[in-house]
Amino acid sequence: MNTKTRRIPIQDFLKLPEETSFQISPNGMYISCLKPYKSRLNIFIKNPNGEDLRITDCEDRNIANYVFANDSRIVYSKDNGGDENYRLFAIDVDGKNLKEVAGFDGVNASVINELKDDNDHVLICMNKRTRQFFDIYKLNIYTGDMEMVLENPGGVNDWIVDHKSEIRVCLKRDGLDTKILYRETINDDFKLILEGNFKENALPIGFSEDNKNLIILSNFGRDMYGLYEYDPINEKNIKLIYENPEFDVKSVIISKKNNRLIGCDYASYKMLYKFFDDTTENVYNKIKEKLTDDSIIFCGIDREENKIVLEAYSDKNPGVYYLYDVEKDKLTKIAEVKPWINKEEMAQVKPIKYTSRDGLTIQGYLTIPKGIETKNLPVIIIPHGGPWSRDLWCFRGDIQLWANRGYAVLQMDFRGSIGYGRKFKEAGFKQWGKTMQDDITDGVNWLIKEGIADPNKVSIYGKSYGGYATLAGLAFTPDLYVCGVDVVGPSNIFTLLEAFPPSWEPMRKAMYEMMGDPEVDIELLREASPLFHVDNIIKPLFVIQGAKDPRVPQSEADQIVEALRAKGLEVKYMLKENEGHGFTNEENILEMFSEVEKFLEEHIK
Repeated sequence: MNTKTRRIPIQDFLKLPEETSFQISPNGMYISCLKPYKSRLNIFIKNPNGEDLRITDCEDRNIANYVFANDSRIVYSKDNGGDENYRLFAIDVDGKNLKEVAGFDGVNASVINELKDDNDHVLICMNKRTRQFFDIYKLNIYTGDMEMVLENPGGVNDWIVDHKSEIRVCLKRDGLDTKILYRETINDDFKLILEGNFKENALPIGFSEDNKNLIILSNFGRDMYGLYEYDPINEKNIKLIYENPEFDVKSVIISKKNNRLIGCDYASYKMLYKFFDDTTENVYNKIKEKLTDDSIIFCGIDREENKIVLEAYSDKNPGVYYLYDVEKDKLTKIAEVKPWINKEEMAQVKPIKYTSRDGLTIQGYLTIPKGIETKNLPVIIIPHGGPWSRDLWCFRGDIQLWANRGYAVLQMDFRGSIGYGRKFKEAGFKQWGKTMQDDITDGVNWLIKEGIADPNKVSIYGKSYGGYATLAGLAFTPDLYVCGVDVVGPSNIFTLLEAFPPSWEPMRKAMYEMMGDPEVDIELLREASPLFHVDNIIKPLFVIQGAKDPRVPQSEADQIVEALRAKGLEVKYMLKENEGHGFTNEENILEMFSEVEKFLEEHIK
């Protein structure tokens, strides 16, 4: 531990936030948030002149998501113990008229759009007819009555709503192919307008201001996703709106007031914006002048676009929410996510780069304990999940915990990570446990070469794919790590692919191309599955699993634990019956990290 800083309690880093997930009602009258009630996140309505009003009383599970369906009624979702079958509930902003409006066993429902000029209904997608495909329903948020408005023809997993709240575009996955289907009016049939594949494709995002052309992200004939306006009638790009030479465009910002495309974002080491509207850019710059050191996320805006709820955060700042009045140029602090965190005690998270053994540039983040010389440190390697994801510069309670305990932490965007273009992502195809793992190993060796890491005190810890990378690290580089912590990571790629949730079926062939086909690439997948290499695992392992995990089933943890214990290796196993793909209940999170801390201290010393 760093002797120059106090030992901060685990709960300060990892307990539930005091307030989070702020939103604003369309008329701007109500500001809502999630706050703890009986150790679960519930919905509250903010009262600037008194005590906030709690309008829900969930005690078994955090509320996952919620939206204002109109000016005075909220729709929220909650699953059962992490099974990811979300049920929908609706409630008034005064806490009255609670009703479960879409709840069926084994069915996942979610809101996709509120309806303009219709305060009684929202559009939802739900896999009630068949678990494999999501259909579109018009749902009455007061009675729970619903009618199917679009039946999934098979393989559609993205529906795009126009400025009149009408579904006119969908993205269909057909084996390895992706197809954009379009209709000019809701009375027309959908027709194919653009076809690609899982590598080179176009992703529809929304409509142009006149509601005729499409706004799409496309990497056709290019490495990075660029932002285009596309003519669906003549089936051609009209113009390139924006491109970044180093990073994929990630998403767009479209004004709900005037339907104008006003900006987009992309991720370098942090999220950055590109604006196409002078008014919006001026508003952003005025806010940024007041919050110079932080990144900014827009969380909600009223229909008149005069009141904006936003969050400012950094590597040391867990987040502060503000209300910005555009007309008055007034920024008012609403709440701090974790007010007990002192930024001065937190460690800096620095972007870094190193070169892989075959010449790729690997980007990542290095966190060094505050007040300690960057030399010969115990290190925790934390590869991200996905694996088709990436890390970002932000506050993470677990990383700050380990830094406070004296560990340096390295995160890396190994090949296969998204946001860096096609070539970088495709370099990870069928490379689980191979060059993807080499990128992680090369990060460890870079730390050792730089004199940052003590080669005898390097551990690895990760969730989901990061859990797999932990198992692979112990199996394929057994001398590199002193111990590992696997959180909901797969151990056998064959059984992982067999256990795909039904709703993932449209992506199966693409997943085979990215991971390996269990009938064709038998040797490849056997080489990459840690379960078949347990004899190589010689270092202590801690396995953590949720019993209701629908993505990486409990059997993935059970089989590696059983195999290692059968050969006499020490394996610590934590299984929680009321959790899924990772832990969300506060008491489980705190118990998990308390045990992980003891495990690391015991084996790294």
